[in-house]
Amino acid sequence: MKIIEKDPHSQDAFEMMEELSQTLKKITGDSGKSSFNVQDIADARAVFVVAYSDQGEPIGCGAIRPINENTAEVKRMYAKSKAKGIGTAILSYLEGQAKKLGYSKFWLETRLINKRAVNFYERRGYHRIANYGKYAGRAESVCFEKAMI
Repeated sequence: MKIIEKDPHSQDAFEMMEELSQTLKKITGDSGKSSFNVQDIADARAVFVVAYSDQGEPIGCGAIRPINENTAEVKRMYAKSKAKGIGTAILSYLEGQAKKLGYSKFWLETRLINKRAVNFYERRGYHRIANYGKYAGRAESVCFEKAMI
């Protein structure tokens, strides 16, 4: 498997984000598209990646964007369900990039109904925080934080 930084406008990035949106729609009733703007990762301190199988097939994606000088937000995390360890590899890569870019913490949001995602982040050291930004006051959302040590 390879994880490659890509232009979010690339065909592989588009396909992975569309697959993510369809999956989220099935799980939560919302595609998540309204919570992501490609312009958010046009920043020099933002990153978008696509994971590829050994056969060169796109199998996942993820992004970080700046919230403030010290905090990056994880966006558009996705791994094809049949691909083992891809989500962990993508998240680890993004965490490494965040450290290099000078961030000290990661934030993210997911839906409570998306138990797989909630469990995934909790197993990787993320802890729940008060809902931030547009997620404040939204009972269906859960927000997480992890310090970049």
